[in-house]
Amino acid sequence: MNTLIDSEAQALHAIPAPQVPAQPSQQMLLVPLSRLRPSRRNARKTAGPSIEALAASIERVGLLQNLTVTLAADGGHYEVVAGSRRFAALKLLAKKRRIAKDWDVPCLLVADASARTASLTENVQREAMHPADQFEAFAALVAEGRPVEDIAADFGVTPLVVQRRLKLANVSARLMADYRADAVNLDQLMALAVTDDHAAQEVAFYEAPEWQRSPAALRQRLTEREIGADHALVRFVGLDAYTAAGGGIRRDLFADDDIGTTLTDAALLERLVRDKLESLAEPVRAEGWAWVEAVPHLSPAERQVLQSAPRERREPTARESRRMEVLQGRIARTDAALEEAYDADNEDKAETLHQRREALAAELETVQSQLSGHAPEVRAMAGVIVTLNREGQPLVHRGLLREAEAKALRALDAARQRAANGQPPGDDGSDSDGSTTSDTPHNVEHLSDRLAQRLSAHRTAALQIELARHPQVALAALVHILVQQALQGSYRNALPLGLRLSLRDRLEDLAPDWPESPAALALSELRKTWADQLPQEPAELFAVLLAMPQDELVQLLALCTAPAVDVVTPRATAGQPGTELAQALGLGMATWWKPTADSYFQHVPKAAILDAVAQFAPNEVPRLTKLKKAEIALEAERLAEGSGWMPAVFCREAPTTVERTETEASDN
Repeated sequence: MNTLIDSEAQALHAIPAPQVPAQPSQQMLLVPLSRLRPSRRNARKTAGPSIEALAASIERVGLLQNLTVTLAADGGHYEVVAGSRRFAALKLLAKKRRIAKDWDVPCLLVADASARTASLTENVQREAMHPADQFEAFAALVAEGRPVEDIAADFGVTPLVVQRRLKLANVSARLMADYRADAVNLDQLMALAVTDDHAAQEVAFYEAPEWQRSPAALRQRLTEREIGADHALVRFVGLDAYTAAGGGIRRDLFADDDIGTTLTDAALLERLVRDKLESLAEPVRAEGWAWVEAVPHLSPAERQVLQSAPRERREPTARESRRMEVLQGRIARTDAALEEAYDADNEDKAETLHQRREALAAELETVQSQLSGHAPEVRAMAGVIVTLNREGQPLVHRGLLREAEAKALRALDAARQRAANGQPPGDDGSDSDGSTTSDTPHNVEHLSDRLAQRLSAHRTAALQIELARHPQVALAALVHILVQQALQGSYRNALPLGLRLSLRDRLEDLAPDWPESPAALALSELRKTWADQLPQEPAELFAVLLAMPQDELVQLLALCTAPAVDVVTPRATAGQPGTELAQALGLGMATWWKPTADSYFQHVPKAAILDAVAQFAPNEVPRLTKLKKAEIALEAERLAEGSGWMPAVFCREAPTTVERTETEASDN
């Protein structure tokens, strides 16, 4: 803004000091413009960017200061040795036919020997008007009754420039005096001019330490109770709707566009936001959810404590299948064309194709998302939050469960499955964390090293999401590592808890189905929610973290600590790390992992499958013994659904295992 002010100041045609009478070797003349030409002895070599503004001023007010000239060698022309900007402005007026080409120009003729001295003296000895004098002069013109538009035209500037001068002239007298004494700079003065309250201006500046007197800090202090026009809430409601409802605004004349516009009625804006959100929530309530809330802001920490209800996927209709096939075909053809464009170094075509592919992929994702939804019994227990993202766009989070609702839904599902399997109520053969704890010999498992790694990878994922949701445990686990290293001189990296300070993402290599597991998806959603709210620039990020409430900061710490959990066991005979952490979190693997043919039963011997079925559906064992292993695995998956049965490896005590290869298991 300093640059703006300086350039505008240059455009002003200042009134000169009284003229000293001409010396004997000097003479005042009226010289036709057509007989003037530039001189090489003019000390000013750069005319500057404000010639048009100076020309407009001369046209309205007249030429207030003469040019200084010498007689040219041809005797018929005069060379301008001082006043080159005024000369250029006059030439521009003549070119635009605002004055005649032979318009008489007042000139001071000096001797040829003193030409360079006269030019240098005029440019060096002249002292520019202090900007504060300029501000007050503009205010005086307005006080005399001159319209802002006329003043702007007189000086060849825009009305906004005049309004800015008037705004600066209205700063408190104490601040203006300090500005004249260079104790306040121009940028600070412009920031303070955001308000007309002199007392507030002085409090904001003089009661702040020097290191907190930056223009941004001063402006923030004066507008901290106001909301910027670029705020997400304003984007959602619309500035026009806010002003139509009677809301007040304040415009910072020194800011560009709407950046300096603030809303002064926060209560009105909040009411308009809630009313509009409620209108969006009404059709959602008709979907049969247990509860629907409309809130302007849902912090990542608040979202972190809510669980996502399970979704069911239906088969696509014939029309949906055709549409997905068409979209997949178009994406494939676009990918091929995109490769050709990259090979040909055709960046424009590649960019167009990339945008087309993104649109096709988004449409395909929309169609596919419509194939999964929440069952009526789930909607009867779960809820919805209608809120806004950081850009002011509506977001609808469906299928949210509080802790009590999540437990109730799991209990309902287990009871339904027990009834289907003919088991008495409450007899699910599992302990409080959803892991089977039968004392029968069926607890002996036949796990290969590969299956042990796969199951422990899922256990790791479950511990990660649970740790992210329990900040107190995460903080204790992290401090546990630091105490061991900083105070006790131990660098074992907290292996008993299963945490490592070095983050490694190796779960997908061990468990191919991990990316789509409920634990991985839930953790990914939490990470995205936080990532969308945090700035990328390190200094800005640190400032945001410093200002963050402690409870939210600890929740973020829990999320960042979660990926440090690594309880993968390399061999089936190895013990289970992370037992203390699982107990502290009350880990229930039934929430995050289901025994299916693909995830478990296909990878253990036939006898182990039958042993497992005997624990949750004993009446089915005789029938299953007559089937092939693949059929038994599928039947075991169906019968285990909702029973709460878990492999012994997920029990709180380390299982007794028999080391066998996966190849041997598949042969039984």
